[in-house]
Amino acid sequence: MNRQYYDWLGVSEGASDEEIEARYRELKKKYSEDRFLEGEAGNEAARMLNRIETAYAEIMTERRERRSAAHETSSYARVEQLIREGKIAEAQAALDEFNERPAEWHYLQSVVFYRKSWINESKKQLEIALQMDGSNEKYRTAYNKLKEKIDYDKRRAETPQEGTGEQRRQPDYEEQPQMGGGFCEQCATCCACNMLMNCCLNACCNCR
Repeated sequence: MNRQYYDWLGVSEGASDEEIEARYRELKKKYSEDRFLEGEAGNEAARMLNRIETAYAEIMTERRERRSAAHETSSYARVEQLIREGKIAEAQAALDEFNERPAEWHYLQSVVFYRKSWINESKKQLEIALQMDGSNEKYRTAYNKLKEKIDYDKRRAETPQEGTGEQRRQPDYEEQPQMGGGFCEQCATCCACNMLMNCCLNACCNCR
């Protein structure tokens, strides 16, 4: 926020909304009357009236946006906590309450869908998040890991098991260090879920 706006109104940045509004109305009344004075006094009053109108509008808009962002952040934190606790239905209900749905909303929706085992829907939500904020590394990492899991599961489904009685060698995807080491076959889905969650919620105990 431009400090000059507060200077124009003659208030501090720590002033309450009520104090700012009261000062604005006081100055507006004064300059609205003075602008009809003759000569330079009237011109100066008109300029000051424009200044305080601009200052008041900018200050109040910035404050509303800041409060809205703080509320949004708090609400997202609540969704993350519900997901950590395994309360997926409650997390979904909390997401449904949002009026605005920016990239972070779609990202958290993808995590909820993943926890429901709705893999394709989860992938679509991550794609939307990336379309809205393509520079976000968190979204990009989660999308790449989810896509790797989908591709791996597809390869496993298409490749017949070897008849030697020994477990077939896992692809390189599952041996990457960032995946937390090798998986057993029964743990693949669980660990992949943890990896996705870790990007947002720091919930994966193997990847801290």
